[in-house]
Amino acid sequence: MGVGNTLRILGFLCLWVTAEAQMKIPPETVQQWASSFSVQLEELSTKYSGSLILQKKLRDVESIIKVVDLDGEDLVMDFAEEIERMLWSKMKSVKRLAESAEDADMYHEFNASLQFDYYNSMLINTADENGNFIELGGEFLLEENEHFNKLLVNTQLSNIQVPTNVYNKDPTILNAIYNSEALNEVFMSNFQKDPTLTWQYFGSSTGFFRIYPGIKWTPDSNGVVAYDCRNRNWYIQAATSPKDIIIMVDISGSMKGLKITIAKHTINTILDTLGENDFVNVIAYTDYIRYVEPCFKGTLVQADLDNREHFKILVEELLVKGEAKIKEALKESFKILNEARANGLGSMCNQAIMVITDGAMEDFESVFEDFNWPERRVRVFTYLIGREMTFAQNTKWIACNNKGYYTHISTLADVQENVMEYLHVLSRPMVINHDHDIIWTEAYMDTVLPNTKELFSTKAQSLLLMTSVAMPVFSKKKETLSHGILLGVVGSDIPLMEVMKLAPRYMLGTHGYAFLLTNNGYILAHPDLRPLYKDGNKMKLKPNYNSVDLSEVEWEDTEDRLRTAMVKGETGTLTLNIRASVDNGKRPLYLINEYFYTNIDETPFSFGMVLTKGHGKLMFVGNVSVEEGLHDMTSPDLTIASEWTYCETDIDPAHRKYSQLQAAIRYLLGKEPDLECKNPCCYLSRLNWLVCSPVNELIGCLGDEVLLQQMLFDAVVTAPLEAYWNTLMLNDGVDSGVETAFLGTRSGLMRVIRFAGVDTRTAKRFLTESDKENLFTIDHFPLWYRLAVENPPGSFYYYPVTDKGMKFVVGTTAVTVTSKGKTAIAGAIGLQITLDWLERKFWATAKQPDDTDCSDVETICPLSCDNPDLNCFLVDNNGFIMLSKDRKEVGRFFGEVDGSVMASLIKMGTFKKVSLFDYQAMCKTGHHHSSSARPLLSPFYGMAALIRWFFSNILMFLLDFNLCGLWHSDYFVDAKAGYHTSHKQKKVEAVQPCDTAYPGYLYDQTVRETNSLIKCGRCQKVFVVQQVPNSNLVLVVTQSSCDCSNQYGSIRLDPREIKYNATVKCNRMKSQKVRRRPESCHAYHPKENAKDCGGAASICLSPTIFTASLLISLVLRWWH
Repeated sequence: MGVGNTLRILGFLCLWVTAEAQMKIPPETVQQWASSFSVQLEELSTKYSGSLILQKKLRDVESIIKVVDLDGEDLVMDFAEEIERMLWSKMKSVKRLAESAEDADMYHEFNASLQFDYYNSMLINTADENGNFIELGGEFLLEENEHFNKLLVNTQLSNIQVPTNVYNKDPTILNAIYNSEALNEVFMSNFQKDPTLTWQYFGSSTGFFRIYPGIKWTPDSNGVVAYDCRNRNWYIQAATSPKDIIIMVDISGSMKGLKITIAKHTINTILDTLGENDFVNVIAYTDYIRYVEPCFKGTLVQADLDNREHFKILVEELLVKGEAKIKEALKESFKILNEARANGLGSMCNQAIMVITDGAMEDFESVFEDFNWPERRVRVFTYLIGREMTFAQNTKWIACNNKGYYTHISTLADVQENVMEYLHVLSRPMVINHDHDIIWTEAYMDTVLPNTKELFSTKAQSLLLMTSVAMPVFSKKKETLSHGILLGVVGSDIPLMEVMKLAPRYMLGTHGYAFLLTNNGYILAHPDLRPLYKDGNKMKLKPNYNSVDLSEVEWEDTEDRLRTAMVKGETGTLTLNIRASVDNGKRPLYLINEYFYTNIDETPFSFGMVLTKGHGKLMFVGNVSVEEGLHDMTSPDLTIASEWTYCETDIDPAHRKYSQLQAAIRYLLGKEPDLECKNPCCYLSRLNWLVCSPVNELIGCLGDEVLLQQMLFDAVVTAPLEAYWNTLMLNDGVDSGVETAFLGTRSGLMRVIRFAGVDTRTAKRFLTESDKENLFTIDHFPLWYRLAVENPPGSFYYYPVTDKGMKFVVGTTAVTVTSKGKTAIAGAIGLQITLDWLERKFWATAKQPDDTDCSDVETICPLSCDNPDLNCFLVDNNGFIMLSKDRKEVGRFFGEVDGSVMASLIKMGTFKKVSLFDYQAMCKTGHHHSSSARPLLSPFYGMAALIRWFFSNILMFLLDFNLCGLWHSDYFVDAKAGYHTSHKQKKVEAVQPCDTAYPGYLYDQTVRETNSLIKCGRCQKVFVVQQVPNSNLVLVVTQSSCDCSNQYGSIRLDPREIKYNATVKCNRMKSQKVRRRPESCHAYHPKENAKDCGGAASICLSPTIFTASLLISLVLRWWH
């Protein structure tokens, strides 16, 4: 037995010694491979890209160029003034609409028998079976319009949208629509004066929506039009001043069944009327007080989207029990509001309590005497829930004696209209005073109009958003002055993309950017704002997309210095060392950003911009004649940034057919003198550089003269590349692995040559119109440009790309110009090559010759990356595999493939970890959809459940049905709309907003080579790492036979959710950062008629339905 063990041990030792001998990988051999491959790669890259040709051409023109230092303080003021000018023109348009609407109402007498046909946007161009147009659905000419996202519109007329739950022939509606006809002329006049205007509209307090230009409105799959303009933020903000709201909901036992369902829907509808300038809390009461969110006890929280949605989730969980004690709940509500006012918290404007109950039985008068009378600073609105009218008088008394309004809500369909009443009451002081406050909304994405979702994949996410400017419209009639009648709200939409174009991308440099902030610190526009997330194959809006705080994007500003200064409307500068990232967060960068900021007058917004220290603050300008530039602009390989504005083509409809390149050429040729392009001869006239022809001297100074001149110069300087690339194709022939060569300049000019046809090309989508990441857009410079400028000029940066399953490699380098000791980035140039070429060249290089002298070598000889005992990888400076034996590994992070070697490289400092954060992430919730289904214990139980379901739905239908409304021909549709849009069960989202942390890695360029040995149980793994000269690549050679996966897990880049404990989460939710309150507040007017405080709706009770309802209730109780 002892001998056997000894032999086994000796055998193992022999094997171990042999294996140990095979583990040696000579570093000098790997160094030779890296150097040899570097030469081949550099030769190929410089030859086919033409980088040396372009750099030489730039040196030749250095005597006629000048490198300019960008003055961020001047730029930010110039851009802000341009934005102010643009937004002011929109405000003037809205003012004209408000004046016209009020004048039309002034001279109109209400006509109860008015018969009036109008264009109903849902019914237009609809014919009956006989081919005749139906009522309100006449012929309405629609044409595709580029300015309105290629929608079919009518720019000669507006038309009317009426929600399904509003009777479209009600006399009040007809009179208001007739009045608003006067707006048609103003709509068109505004559009002629300012062709950059988009949608203009009037939202009536009666519920209809007049929109210009007229469109065809499409109902949902149920035939329902749920859109109600009175729910929109622009309407609510314009109709009322900021407000503090306490919602009190009765959850006593008497509220069970349909009542609590209606109550919950009422709470949600009230929450939907609040915005980021409002503050709120929700209290549930029975015989004790319960805060719906205990974390918010005794305080008010900002009614931003996050908090509103949070309240809605908690409200759905409310259960009924006990006896209602309203008195203590009222005291608690008054205390919260009074303390907020005393401490300068909340909105410091309107305050109101919303009481949602099925009856108030206590003696509550003393509460109002102690807390609210005689000033009545807090309005109290009451909502009586259910059919029962026993306590209607008490409930109404509360509202009428506290400057509020009483409504009775007996069905789900009643909720919307009744909740809206409180907005009209709060608007009274403003209406009586005739204070036409102009409001601006936070950023939002309008998904109501057709084709909006198609834009998700074609535009920068942050620039799909828009803001609205709106103004209230009042009745000026003296006889109704004290009633403060709000007629509605007029407004217009402003796409944020158009606003951000006024801070031209090329002026800000490769990593620079501009952004807009609201008075609450929320982002209006920012290139790092991501309002969408991917759910399967669909892009969806994030729940909190328009309440992303600046501190969640500019997270390196840990002390909120930038945010605080901008929210306060200050002008200033700030420098921050930041960790940025590109390529979807995979590639970290260390940058020094200089922030410049100022306020936008007459708006709640602040404007900021960033210039990156170093090359980001230097721009070169050159001198070239217009004639010479025009000649080179017509090359077939040349394009310019389609999203940038070289010439304004959107003002004159006749110019919309031109691309930016076509417009610029036609303008400079004098063929389109009406085009708004600024003459290059105007550019930096103080420098007196430009050579101008007599034709150009006649052209006015319009448009963007800096951009147009620089584009002309770049066209001339880069023209030799077109000839060079074509010569390569014709004379020398092109290596089959090189598919594309390209270049780009700061002016947005690109030249692209395709060496391979589209049928044989691997990278079919690369540099096409759909490849936004690699083009100049309004949001960013191309990825290859951004990577090139952070690499030493002349040294190529290579990285792997995986696009729709196809894998290829891109190499890119920066080119520069120098003048008077200052060096500026002139552009980037590069090529795209196939993996086949890379593999062919590398495997031929990474091997020792067959005649290598192996006499003194104990390990594998000759050594070759083809050998199964070796694994060889080309890895880029961020740790991504560019070449591997297994092509599936290309593009993956090296730490995922070999965690043991990557861990050693990190420990040795060869790769350094960079911690990055994402405060706009979406994480899985970790729990499944809730279900009310129980296991079928028996066939009887299944049948019982079916009967319960049937009776429940019958009861819901009967209780939601109101025979008094049968005289309306559209009633049945309305009831259906009210039920489907408000009572439809919501699906539980599988993901929710969260904060995440994730790593990135950077190679330490000072480490030329390294090697080490990793102990992995019974074997030891040897590896050698060698930098590939004149590139960002490293060659990693490892022993393949030693598997360390059991000892070392893979190192992944997956984001990790940051978990907060209950205390931290609570503090984050209720914390109130610095904000700037809106300047105006209208909470009180002595002439207000507070006697108009609502009344009980008439009830028409059917004995049959009452009996049926009672019977079904008894049956349901028995089943429970």
